[in-house]
Amino acid sequence: MGFARACSVALVGVDGVVVEVQADLEPGVAAFTLVGLPDKTLVESRDRVRAAVVNSGAAWPQKKLTVGLSPASVPKSGAGFDLAVAAAVLGAAEVVDPAAIADLVLIGELGLDGRVRPVRGILPAVLAAAEAGYRQVVVPRQCAAEAALVPDVSVLGVRSLRQLIAVLTDGVVPEEEPGDPPGRPDPMLAGLLVPGAGLGTGLAPGRPDGGGTDFPDLADVTGQQTARRALEVAAAGGHHLFLSGPPGAGKTMLAERLPWLLPPLTRQDSVEVTAVHSVAGILPPGEPLVSRPPYCAPHHSATMQSLVGGGTGVPRPGAVSLAHRGVLFLDEAAEFHSRALDALRQPLESGHVVIARAAGVVRLPARFLMVLAANPCPCGRHTLHGAGCECPPSVIRRYQARLSGPLLDRVDLRVEVEPVTRSDLLGRGGRGESTAVVADRVREARERAGARLAGTAWRLNSEVPGQELRTRWQPAPGALAQAERELERGLLTARGLDRVLRVAWTVADLRGRDRPEALDVAVALELRTGIARGAMSVPGAGT
Repeated sequence: MGFARACSVALVGVDGVVVEVQADLEPGVAAFTLVGLPDKTLVESRDRVRAAVVNSGAAWPQKKLTVGLSPASVPKSGAGFDLAVAAAVLGAAEVVDPAAIADLVLIGELGLDGRVRPVRGILPAVLAAAEAGYRQVVVPRQCAAEAALVPDVSVLGVRSLRQLIAVLTDGVVPEEEPGDPPGRPDPMLAGLLVPGAGLGTGLAPGRPDGGGTDFPDLADVTGQQTARRALEVAAAGGHHLFLSGPPGAGKTMLAERLPWLLPPLTRQDSVEVTAVHSVAGILPPGEPLVSRPPYCAPHHSATMQSLVGGGTGVPRPGAVSLAHRGVLFLDEAAEFHSRALDALRQPLESGHVVIARAAGVVRLPARFLMVLAANPCPCGRHTLHGAGCECPPSVIRRYQARLSGPLLDRVDLRVEVEPVTRSDLLGRGGRGESTAVVADRVREARERAGARLAGTAWRLNSEVPGQELRTRWQPAPGALAQAERELERGLLTARGLDRVLRVAWTVADLRGRDRPEALDVAVALELRTGIARGAMSVPGAGT
């Protein structure tokens, strides 16, 4: 009787569980049994592993073979267990030393010819292995750079099962060259990118310093001074933004330039974002680490599951997770299904989403900056004088009511985007500030907030609880008088007052002040309620 074990990782969302792959050989009729709650893809690994072992030059054991995946209560899916199953079988057959693979974590899919194919979710899988105390992992060669992002872990990238056998037996490692002619895409990378899984997720081309001809520059937006200032405040404090206005006013252009106002991701944030994108199958090959904030813009026909995550079997990341540490842009927000929009309320508050399905409960990160854009009515001409809007008042009310009060109460900034005037369109007012200039002010404001919040669990003003802002970091005396009157009149809720105070702190950070004053609170109130109070017209009020 032969017995050997190796290790692999089962992913549940972006969290991993180390799985022990045990292989047992006993005398009897040759058979291959796989147990341990595998899914259909994993059950088919029996045929893949058998063909890969034989085509790699090793003999397949003609005995009763049982492979168990432990713990058996954890659902296991995907082809990433192939390499660990093959190693355990070869260890039980004494082709390789069982002790050499006992504490080895192996992740990868096997082709019938023995080549090791890359799989999704390498980074979160290696992170789980490192947290469990494992220090040696074997991954497909194409995923070695992604796995190497995890510190204190020795990574071995292999192209074929033959190479792995040679390494484990101290033999001569054969050279495995790509079989396709140069210049053609590598078919081995096909499993890493899932068509249609991105939901509009991506990074705008170019560089934030203005390099590249296709860089989305904020200076290209004509006019819209109030909306531009609101965009800057949103980027500096991480505040959610609602842009309302007629078609063609520039709402989408503003939202598309917001990611470039945000500073590059920190190392920890980059690993979090990369892990989500790797699991979702949208991590570009050759770019193992995402360094820029992501941008996700799903179509208004998106379902609730595609927004918050879900699907059959093990839940998959949705748009809110794909936009983690970046921007989630919902264009034509009033056209989204009301249930899908209301499902955003929980991740907006907590920064994560919890999805319960029959296959298990998954907790996914979802701390994003949300931008809503909507027309004032179905035809979009309701706020335009003399434009001929024929929408009945009841239709307009129903259209605007699609954005529920509880959802809008979680949006800090609400801006009416006015139509572009002829003078602005002809450039008579001059070009606005570029993205690079505004991004510098955003970076300085974030550094100022970060120094103030050092030693706490918060990094942005939008994350600080209102109680802390009212007691620990108090505004200037009398600064909240106007906001308190709005609360008494019912124009602000208690949550709304807290959010006004958060925005006031961001405005103060942009202006270089130590704490908010009455003017800062007035700007925050104007951005919160959408009611013009003259504060935004004061020079330097929004910057």
